[in-house]
Amino acid sequence: MAKLVSKVYGDALFETAMEKDKLDALYEEVSALIPILKDNPQLLNVLGNPRIVKEEKVAILHQVFSGKLLEELVGFLNIIVEKDRQNQMIVILDYFVRRVKEYKKIGAAYVTSAAELKPEQKASLEEKLLATTPYIEFEMHYATDPSLLGGMVIRIGDHVVDSSIKTRLYELKKELSALQLA
Repeated sequence: MAKLVSKVYGDALFETAMEKDKLDALYEEVSALIPILKDNPQLLNVLGNPRIVKEEKVAILHQVFSGKLLEELVGFLNIIVEKDRQNQMIVILDYFVRRVKEYKKIGAAYVTSAAELKPEQKASLEEKLLATTPYIEFEMHYATDPSLLGGMVIRIGDHVVDSSIKTRLYELKKELSALQLA
């Protein structure tokens, strides 16, 4: 149910942003708003409190965000509260961000390597990923895991490319075990 709600509301914000030619501005503001909401759960608790009437919740939103966020975004947050969807506000805004990234062909790549990659290795990797995927830009996320022994694991969405030595050794072990049984 939450997935459907986030899609309906997120798509509505996306369409509004496109119609008003404010996609980039709304994307930036929503991207900045999400961590603020996550870091301040008290605001969402107040907005979700059944003892507070909707008019007061809308007034709180205006008090907190008017003049700081685009009118369209404040109005959208008001609609979320008026429709009693404040518990799903972050999920809705996350969906909007994903939808904009999809539209702009911005991918997210998660790279785990055995050792820290040098800047030139990172640049080369990003260049190769851009050349082999439909994306025109990547948000790169790097991590290290010494247990990989060497190589790297790259995850883009549901796709995983595992060229780590750890995995190769595991596969070789499986092959050798299968040979012994035969």
